[in-house]
Amino acid sequence: MENQKTINERRNFIKKSSLFAFGTGGLLTMPQPGISQSTLSEEEINVFGPREGFSPQIGTLVSMLNWMRMVILGPVKGMSVEDLDYLIDEKANSIGAMLWHLAATERFYQIHTFEGRKWGEWDKKDVRDWNMASALGEEARKSIKGNDLDFYLQKLSDVRAQTLKELANRDDNWLMEVDQDWFWGPTNNYCKWFHVCEHESNHNGQFKFIKSRLPSMQKGER
Repeated sequence: MENQKTINERRNFIKKSSLFAFGTGGLLTMPQPGISQSTLSEEEINVFGPREGFSPQIGTLVSMLNWMRMVILGPVKGMSVEDLDYLIDEKANSIGAMLWHLAATERFYQIHTFEGRKWGEWDKKDVRDWNMASALGEEARKSIKGNDLDFYLQKLSDVRAQTLKELANRDDNWLMEVDQDWFWGPTNNYCKWFHVCEHESNHNGQFKFIKSRLPSMQKGER
Protein backbone atom coordinates (compact mmCIF):
# COMPACT_ATOMS: atom_id res chain seq x y z
CA MET A 1 0.00 0.00 0.00
CA GLU A 2 1.44 3.36 -1.01
CA ASN A 3 1.90 5.93 1.72
CA GLN A 4 0.55 9.47 1.40
CA LYS A 5 3.97 10.91 0.51
CA THR A 6 4.29 8.58 -2.48
CA ILE A 7 0.77 9.40 -3.64
CA ASN A 8 1.45 13.12 -3.40
CA GLU A 9 4.69 12.74 -5.36
CA ARG A 10 2.85 10.91 -8.13
CA ARG A 11 0.21 13.64 -8.25
CA ASN A 12 2.86 16.33 -8.56
CA PHE A 13 4.57 14.35 -11.31
CA ILE A 14 1.40 14.00 -13.36
CA LYS A 15 0.91 17.78 -13.40
CA LYS A 16 4.01 18.15 -15.55
CA SER A 17 2.78 15.79 -18.25
CA SER A 18 -0.88 16.76 -18.23
CA LEU A 19 -1.10 20.50 -17.69
CA PHE A 20 -4.73 20.74 -18.67
CA ALA A 21 -5.93 17.42 -17.34
CA PHE A 22 -8.04 18.88 -14.56
CA GLY A 23 -9.49 21.85 -16.40
CA THR A 24 -6.61 24.29 -15.92
CA GLY A 25 -7.14 27.41 -18.00
CA GLY A 26 -10.26 29.22 -19.08
CA LEU A 27 -10.97 27.14 -22.17
CA LEU A 28 -11.96 24.02 -20.25
CA THR A 29 -13.65 25.68 -17.28
CA MET A 30 -16.13 28.02 -18.96
CA PRO A 31 -19.73 26.77 -18.49
CA GLN A 32 -21.37 25.54 -21.67
CA PRO A 33 -24.93 24.41 -22.41
CA GLY A 34 -25.43 20.81 -21.35
CA ILE A 35 -22.13 20.74 -19.48
CA SER A 36 -22.11 19.13 -16.06
CA GLN A 37 -21.32 21.48 -13.19
CA SER A 38 -20.96 18.58 -10.74
CA THR A 39 -17.18 18.58 -10.48
CA LEU A 40 -14.44 16.81 -8.62
CA SER A 41 -11.18 18.39 -7.63
CA GLU A 42 -7.69 17.17 -8.47
CA GLU A 43 -7.41 15.69 -5.00
CA GLU A 44 -10.36 13.41 -5.80
CA ILE A 45 -8.69 11.75 -8.78
CA ASN A 46 -9.64 8.31 -7.42
CA VAL A 47 -13.35 9.19 -7.62
CA PHE A 48 -14.48 8.77 -11.21
CA GLY A 49 -17.26 11.00 -12.46
CA PRO A 50 -18.15 14.23 -14.28
CA ARG A 51 -15.56 16.95 -14.60
CA GLU A 52 -16.11 20.68 -14.99
CA GLY A 53 -16.14 21.85 -18.59
CA PHE A 54 -17.35 18.54 -20.06
CA SER A 55 -20.69 16.85 -20.62
CA PRO A 56 -21.41 14.21 -17.92
CA GLN A 57 -20.30 11.07 -19.75
CA ILE A 58 -17.33 12.77 -21.42
CA GLY A 59 -16.28 14.13 -18.04
CA THR A 60 -16.39 10.62 -16.62
CA LEU A 61 -14.22 9.41 -19.50
CA VAL A 62 -11.79 12.27 -18.81
CA SER A 63 -11.57 11.19 -15.17
CA MET A 64 -10.52 7.72 -16.34
CA LEU A 65 -7.97 9.09 -18.79
CA ASN A 66 -6.50 11.29 -16.04
CA TRP A 67 -6.28 8.42 -13.56
CA MET A 68 -4.61 6.07 -16.04
CA ARG A 69 -2.10 8.73 -17.05
CA MET A 70 -1.13 9.20 -13.40
CA VAL A 71 -0.65 5.44 -13.04
CA ILE A 72 1.54 4.92 -16.12
CA LEU A 73 3.87 7.79 -15.27
CA GLY A 74 4.53 6.56 -11.75
CA PRO A 75 6.99 3.81 -12.77
CA VAL A 76 9.02 6.09 -15.07
CA LYS A 77 9.54 8.92 -12.62
CA GLY A 78 13.21 9.88 -12.36
CA MET A 79 14.37 7.59 -15.16
CA SER A 80 17.64 8.50 -16.86
CA VAL A 81 18.22 8.51 -20.60
CA GLU A 82 19.96 5.14 -20.19
CA ASP A 83 16.91 3.73 -18.41
CA LEU A 84 14.54 5.03 -21.07
CA ASP A 85 16.69 3.57 -23.87
CA TYR A 86 17.24 0.16 -22.27
CA LEU A 87 16.30 -2.88 -24.39
CA ILE A 88 15.82 -6.24 -22.69
CA ASP A 89 16.57 -8.07 -25.94
CA GLU A 90 16.80 -7.45 -29.68
CA LYS A 91 13.01 -7.73 -30.13
CA ALA A 92 12.00 -5.49 -27.23
CA ASN A 93 10.80 -1.91 -27.19
CA SER A 94 12.34 0.65 -24.87
CA ILE A 95 10.29 2.53 -22.30
CA GLY A 96 11.11 5.76 -24.11
CA ALA A 97 9.81 4.41 -27.41
CA MET A 98 6.64 3.16 -25.75
CA LEU A 99 5.97 6.53 -24.12
CA TRP A 100 6.18 8.12 -27.56
CA HIS A 101 4.00 5.27 -28.85
CA LEU A 102 1.28 6.14 -26.34
CA ALA A 103 1.24 9.73 -27.55
CA ALA A 104 1.15 8.50 -31.17
CA THR A 105 -1.80 6.20 -30.45
CA GLU A 106 -3.75 9.03 -28.86
CA ARG A 107 -2.96 11.23 -31.86
CA PHE A 108 -4.34 8.53 -34.16
CA TYR A 109 -7.65 8.51 -32.28
CA GLN A 110 -7.75 12.30 -32.50
CA ILE A 111 -7.29 12.10 -36.26
CA HIS A 112 -9.95 9.43 -36.54
CA THR A 113 -12.67 10.59 -34.14
CA PHE A 114 -12.21 14.38 -34.23
CA GLU A 115 -11.06 14.90 -37.82
CA GLY A 116 -12.88 12.03 -39.52
CA ARG A 117 -9.80 10.54 -41.15
CA LYS A 118 -8.92 6.86 -41.33
CA TRP A 119 -5.67 4.97 -40.93
CA GLY A 120 -3.50 5.78 -43.94
CA GLU A 121 -4.94 9.29 -44.25
CA TRP A 122 -2.39 11.02 -42.06
CA ASP A 123 -0.92 14.24 -43.42
CA LYS A 124 2.84 14.61 -43.91
CA LYS A 125 3.40 16.25 -40.53
CA ASP A 126 1.57 13.48 -38.66
CA VAL A 127 3.52 10.83 -40.56
CA ARG A 128 6.79 12.57 -39.68
CA ASP A 129 5.89 13.09 -36.03
CA TRP A 130 4.09 9.86 -35.18
CA ASN A 131 4.38 7.05 -37.72
CA MET A 132 7.60 5.46 -36.43
CA ALA A 133 6.47 5.58 -32.79
CA SER A 134 3.07 4.22 -33.74
CA ALA A 135 4.56 1.20 -35.51
CA LEU A 136 7.47 0.61 -33.08
CA GLY A 137 9.65 -2.33 -34.17
CA GLU A 138 13.14 -2.25 -35.65
CA GLU A 139 13.08 1.33 -36.92
CA ALA A 140 12.02 2.63 -33.54
CA ARG A 141 14.70 0.56 -31.77
CA LYS A 142 17.36 2.17 -33.95
CA SER A 143 16.06 5.73 -33.92
CA ILE A 144 14.18 6.45 -30.70
CA LYS A 145 16.98 6.92 -28.22
CA GLY A 146 19.01 9.59 -26.50
CA ASN A 147 15.99 11.58 -25.28
CA ASP A 148 15.41 12.57 -21.67
CA LEU A 149 12.15 12.00 -19.83
CA ASP A 150 10.93 15.56 -20.38
CA PHE A 151 11.07 14.95 -24.14
CA TYR A 152 8.47 12.18 -23.86
CA LEU A 153 6.40 13.94 -21.20
CA GLN A 154 6.05 16.94 -23.48
CA LYS A 155 4.70 14.82 -26.31
CA LEU A 156 2.18 13.16 -24.00
CA SER A 157 1.17 16.52 -22.53
CA ASP A 158 0.76 18.25 -25.89
CA VAL A 159 -1.40 15.48 -27.32
CA ARG A 160 -3.52 15.22 -24.18
CA ALA A 161 -4.14 18.99 -24.12
CA GLN A 162 -5.53 18.74 -27.66
CA THR A 163 -7.68 15.75 -26.71
CA LEU A 164 -9.23 17.64 -23.80
CA LYS A 165 -9.82 20.73 -25.93
CA GLU A 166 -11.68 18.63 -28.50
CA LEU A 167 -13.67 16.66 -25.93
CA ALA A 168 -14.79 19.89 -24.26
CA ASN A 169 -16.43 20.88 -27.54
CA ARG A 170 -18.43 17.65 -27.86
CA ASP A 171 -21.39 16.17 -26.02
CA ASP A 172 -22.65 12.79 -24.82
CA ASN A 173 -24.58 12.20 -28.05
CA TRP A 174 -21.30 12.36 -29.97
CA LEU A 175 -19.67 10.03 -27.45
CA MET A 176 -22.38 7.42 -28.03
CA GLU A 177 -22.28 7.59 -31.84
CA VAL A 178 -21.65 4.10 -33.28
CA ASP A 179 -19.24 3.41 -36.11
CA GLN A 180 -20.69 0.40 -37.91
CA ASP A 181 -17.56 -0.09 -40.01
CA TRP A 182 -14.89 -0.17 -37.28
CA PHE A 183 -12.49 -3.04 -37.89
CA TRP A 184 -13.42 -5.03 -34.76
CA GLY A 185 -17.17 -4.46 -35.21
CA PRO A 186 -19.74 -1.76 -34.35
CA THR A 187 -18.03 0.57 -31.89
CA ASN A 188 -18.97 3.93 -30.41
CA ASN A 189 -16.67 6.86 -29.66
CA TYR A 190 -16.85 6.02 -25.97
CA CYS A 191 -15.30 2.60 -26.60
CA LYS A 192 -12.66 4.05 -28.92
CA TRP A 193 -11.52 6.54 -26.30
CA PHE A 194 -11.74 4.00 -23.51
CA HIS A 195 -9.39 1.91 -25.65
CA VAL A 196 -6.87 4.78 -25.44
CA CYS A 197 -7.09 4.42 -21.65
CA GLU A 198 -6.87 0.63 -21.78
CA HIS A 199 -3.91 0.83 -24.14
CA GLU A 200 -1.96 2.82 -21.55
CA SER A 201 -2.87 0.21 -18.94
CA ASN A 202 -1.43 -2.50 -21.16
CA HIS A 203 1.92 -0.73 -21.49
CA ASN A 204 1.97 0.05 -17.78
CA GLY A 205 2.67 -3.61 -17.11
CA GLN A 206 5.56 -3.52 -19.57
CA PHE A 207 7.01 -0.42 -17.93
CA LYS A 208 7.01 -2.12 -14.55
CA PHE A 209 8.56 -5.30 -15.90
CA ILE A 210 11.34 -3.47 -17.76
CA LYS A 211 11.99 -1.25 -14.75
CA SER A 212 12.59 -4.34 -12.62
CA ARG A 213 15.27 -5.45 -15.10
CA LEU A 214 17.08 -2.14 -15.55
CA PRO A 215 20.84 -2.30 -14.88
CA SER A 216 20.46 0.76 -12.66
CA MET A 217 17.96 -1.14 -10.52
CA GLN A 218 20.26 -4.13 -10.25
CA LYS A 219 23.08 -1.86 -9.11
CA GLY A 220 20.87 -0.18 -6.55
CA GLU A 221 21.23 3.23 -8.21
CA ARG A 222 17.48 3.93 -8.14
